[in-house]
Amino acid sequence: MDFSLTDDQLLIRDAVREVCAGFPGQYWRDLEASGEYPAEFVATMTRLGWLSVLIPAEYGGGGQGVTEAGIILEEIHRSGGNANACHAQLYTMGALARHQMLLLARTGPPTEADRAAGLSLLLVDLREAGGAVETRRIPLMFNYHTYQVFFSGLRVPAGNLIGAEGRGFRQVLDGFNAERCLLASEAIGDGLFFLDRASEYASRREVFGRPIGANQGVAFPLAQAKARVEAASLLRFKAASLFDAGKPCGAEANMAKLLASQASAEAGNAAMHAFGGNAFAAEYDIERKFRETKLLEIAPVSNNLVLAFLAQHVLGLPRSY
Repeated sequence: MDFSLTDDQLLIRDAVREVCAGFPGQYWRDLEASGEYPAEFVATMTRLGWLSVLIPAEYGGGGQGVTEAGIILEEIHRSGGNANACHAQLYTMGALARHQMLLLARTGPPTEADRAAGLSLLLVDLREAGGAVETRRIPLMFNYHTYQVFFSGLRVPAGNLIGAEGRGFRQVLDGFNAERCLLASEAIGDGLFFLDRASEYASRREVFGRPIGANQGVAFPLAQAKARVEAASLLRFKAASLFDAGKPCGAEANMAKLLASQASAEAGNAAMHAFGGNAFAAEYDIERKFRETKLLEIAPVSNNLVLAFLAQHVLGLPRSY
């Protein structure tokens, strides 16, 4: 497979990079200080159509694939931004476009052979469903708007069932594979952010009459991280291309998410050491991105669960849980 970017994909990357230049580090630092949602950034990306690329063209979207969506998310993160506020708008389209999706609810009992049986996928219009919806924001270690959601008295017409009753979990798996590809793209963007900033800093920061980047203790960790970020990027593109072609990609998508999040964390560590004490100064954005990228090793799926999936479904080992 050839994973070099096409001319159209390069145009997407450059256009998103130009948009992100209008939202520099100070924008994201101010939002973190206030705890506010990046409304202006999300509105701009929405207006320009970058958050609708996975929606089919006949419904007003870009009609493009997970590959292009990943390029967009990678560039947001490489620029020093964070797509957490809007990435679900992209990866939920992966399942929605294939299975029309979105509330996963139990409508029947599990079976001894399949504990995922009995879960159904429903399309819910909260404006018409009645009942009450309560949300409670969960404070986190960085500016990420995540909530507990409580439904009470929610009624969903049977006609809102998507696909076959009791098979909803299998339909959601398509969304999981798209999500893994796109989260890998975010991690790759974070890794490249760390490498870009640390390489520039280490080239100009002089100690004892020479740039610190000339020291192997600084240069080698950055070089090692660069190799691992690029390797993860190739696997990400392979997984995305398989998904876009409608082919099975569970193993590739999970491995891409695993390796990309690990590579980003390694790049973050290398950048922290390269910047030294300045890494803890908010103005450099290293400490902020270091906190943000840690999430990708843990959520929305822990890397330990990814390893359990690979052990059982790829290597054929006995189930561990």
